[in-house]
Amino acid sequence: MPTSDVPDVSVVVIVYNDEERLPRAVRSLLDQTLNNLEVIIADDCSTDGTERVARALEASDPRVRYVRLEQNSGGCSAPRNRGIEVARAPYIMFLDSDDELPRHACKSMLLVAEETGVDFVTGEVTRLFEETNTTGFWYPHLFTERRVVNGVAERPEYFFDHLSTNKLYRTAFIRDNALTFPEGIHYEDQLFSAQAFSLAESFAVVPWSVYTWRLAPESVSISSSRHKIQNVADRIGVARLIDAWFEENGRSELRAEKDYKFLRHDFRLYLGDLPFRDLDWIAEFAEVTNPYLDEISDETYARLSREERVCIHLLRTGRLEELRVAARQLGRPALAPRAVVEQDGVAYWGAVAPADEASRRELDIDEWHMRDQVLATGRLRHELTSLSLRGTVLHLEIRTYDPAGLIGEDTEASVKLAAHKKPLSVPLTLRPDGEGQYVSTAALDFQKVPVGKVGVATRRHPVVVLEQDGSRRTDILLAEHDQPEFRTTVVYHKFGVHHLTVRAEQKGAGRLEVLWRRSGVLRSLEPLGSYARKAKGRVGKVRKILVGNEGKATAYDAVSKLPRKRSLAVFEAMEGRGYADSPRYIYEELKRRNLPIDVIWVYSGDRSSFPKDVKLVKRGSFAYGRALARAAYWVDSHNLPYLYSKPKGTRYLQTWHGQTFKAMGFDVPSLRSASEIEKERFRAAVSRWDALVCPSAEFERTFVPAFEVSADLIRSGYPRNDVLVRWAEPAQQTRAASVRETLRIPADKKVLLYAPTFRDAGRRTGQSVRVDLEALAPHLSDEWVVVVRTHPYDRFEITPELGHFLRDGSTYADINDVMLVSDAVLTDYSSLMFDYANTGRPILLYTDDYEAYKGGDRGTYYDLEDIAPGPMLTTTEDLAAAVRDLEGVKERYARQYARFQEMFCSYETGHASKMVVDAFFEGGTDD
Repeated sequence: MPTSDVPDVSVVVIVYNDEERLPRAVRSLLDQTLNNLEVIIADDCSTDGTERVARALEASDPRVRYVRLEQNSGGCSAPRNRGIEVARAPYIMFLDSDDELPRHACKSMLLVAEETGVDFVTGEVTRLFEETNTTGFWYPHLFTERRVVNGVAERPEYFFDHLSTNKLYRTAFIRDNALTFPEGIHYEDQLFSAQAFSLAESFAVVPWSVYTWRLAPESVSISSSRHKIQNVADRIGVARLIDAWFEENGRSELRAEKDYKFLRHDFRLYLGDLPFRDLDWIAEFAEVTNPYLDEISDETYARLSREERVCIHLLRTGRLEELRVAARQLGRPALAPRAVVEQDGVAYWGAVAPADEASRRELDIDEWHMRDQVLATGRLRHELTSLSLRGTVLHLEIRTYDPAGLIGEDTEASVKLAAHKKPLSVPLTLRPDGEGQYVSTAALDFQKVPVGKVGVATRRHPVVVLEQDGSRRTDILLAEHDQPEFRTTVVYHKFGVHHLTVRAEQKGAGRLEVLWRRSGVLRSLEPLGSYARKAKGRVGKVRKILVGNEGKATAYDAVSKLPRKRSLAVFEAMEGRGYADSPRYIYEELKRRNLPIDVIWVYSGDRSSFPKDVKLVKRGSFAYGRALARAAYWVDSHNLPYLYSKPKGTRYLQTWHGQTFKAMGFDVPSLRSASEIEKERFRAAVSRWDALVCPSAEFERTFVPAFEVSADLIRSGYPRNDVLVRWAEPAQQTRAASVRETLRIPADKKVLLYAPTFRDAGRRTGQSVRVDLEALAPHLSDEWVVVVRTHPYDRFEITPELGHFLRDGSTYADINDVMLVSDAVLTDYSSLMFDYANTGRPILLYTDDYEAYKGGDRGTYYDLEDIAPGPMLTTTEDLAAAVRDLEGVKERYARQYARFQEMFCSYETGHASKMVVDAFFEGGTDD
């Protein structure tokens, strides 16, 4: 029951012939944490059972009111306007009958509205794709924090937020300004929202979802009718109405911002569709759009991406066939043009040199630095020129465009089709066929696709894979939109019948796609009944016991009771991520001495970094447990899984993987406040260590007590740092030269290693990369190349626009490779700084979020300002200045650097590997 005669919020639910989904929408309102609201169902004269359903909802709850239009309006405006007329609350919202409001939407926005006194509150929209049950956000960069905006001129980017449904308005604001939804036009939200933003003295933004926009696979909404020229005309029509309203109401200064939004959102939607339209449609599209495009200023066009500018110029100049080619590149920076022409030292899009100033301005692609790229980040284009299916074999003919000359004689190519656990891969021979072009053929035999015994029912896209100098890239394979559809049937494992469809994707990139559909025995397993589901559940539980941690622990316990193999050692670095860290250098010292120890290395994913002659075992497998159970030695850099207690007679060498700037072990509040069971599990894991490698007295002061270490301390320095201490020796110089060659770093460029640490709350988000590398490039790219090496817990991808300036250092399992090749390092709070100080080379610190990092939940052992061996920088300009003046930095920070080395490199001599093998494997005997 409502708590007041006057509701706090009125929510207008518009509906037309939607009797099935209307109850769900209304239920999302009645279940709101704000109880005192009214629900106005505004029916646009439905002809199905909607009226009956709506009246039943009205009868079931006094908060629901039903109003019905006398005749159908054919749009959303009339029922919304009717709702505005009858609303009783001081605040109003709008909801479509096929969507929902999150449970706290009304209350959370009402509290903000009352607190701030704004004209309306707007929040994030969750887009729910019903076909895949996945979600995405509507322009998430607009909703990153809570803020009050004093007029849209202050933050004009909010013109992109043109929905009316993700907002809570003051009803008086709407009525006092006579704001109504325009009837008889499509895209009514855009005009209404542009007016609301322009009229509002202030509005508030909240960074949480306030609306759930459900996108059904069979959606027939106006926005999904972009294939109709009338749809294009409607978009332009509403844009003109907004322009006219701006003019009539003295808001002409906002026109440029609205035009930018129109080009980046509305018009951009159609550009992305052009590869799937025929030339007649595109010609008609140009006829409808070009008059309006001619009214937009050059200054507005200059704000667009180069890909967008190229497409619009080709459209406006009638180069429609080229336009279809160019439109494939939108949103795909790795995709190259078919050709590039140079004129007076400037690169232009296309095979024809520009003939006028406008063409030179709009087709200039020098900013892409295509000739300065490496294979890993440069632009390529693979197009399917012919496709045929004979039996179960798919025959492909491919043309590859390489206008920048990235492909070399040593480039290896293949076509890969992912399926089950292992992809099907067939080699390609790239045959030159014209300047910067190659042709190749491939045959994919579906009978050889490893689908697994349970089969597969899914969609996959064949891709082209290129490998060169250890770098690897995967590119999409473009297909013509009118490519014929092929079908075949394949029988796997003699009982699994699969029906395959091969066709061109009709959206996005327009890739070639293969669709598997199962039948027969495999198909019958999909719709499980109650009994079958229970049986499957029991099988799943049994399987979990057998192959999960319980089964592995049981098997491990049994094997660990057997005698040790005195010559066996298990080496693991970075939780199996590669052949690196101190275990690598200890292993190489064992090999150099030819000691009678058989080493098994642990891997968790990519095995390419390991020497070809080493024995490998996968982390977490039964074989892994058996190896640990029988080994006389464990050597590790992180901490072996808690699951494996150390057998009697096994000795465990813990090398750890870095010194500590941020709090560790029991110095971390979350572990201090954990349950006694969790604390004891942590202590038990550490108590397995027999010896711990120490790099400095500071490490002993911080790390050792934090972990409650009782192991013997080997005060040797880190074995992994030996090559850094001895960086000037020929072996290390040769290694650095090899890395430089592999990364294709020009001989005249210096190397800055950028290695930020991860943020606890932002793992795998790229948030650790806080330097604006795009802004830094113009300052340094003439003399420097930046090798970016993020923490394994984070991720970062280099865009082709920066490929001339950046290199990806994550392909090296051993970070020493990129440290040795660098002339200086840029980090933040990473323990890498302690290792890098062994080189004596400059250390720069980018610390724009230092206060937040220092004040985080974990905390730090030091105030960085007290120990920093180099400048703490917070702006691009200061960073660029520091890099250009490294000699001055070294001179100004010489005393701090020396103190830093004394604190954190005190045990480093360059001979740690020898000292550790002496102490742990040979009991202190000399080599």
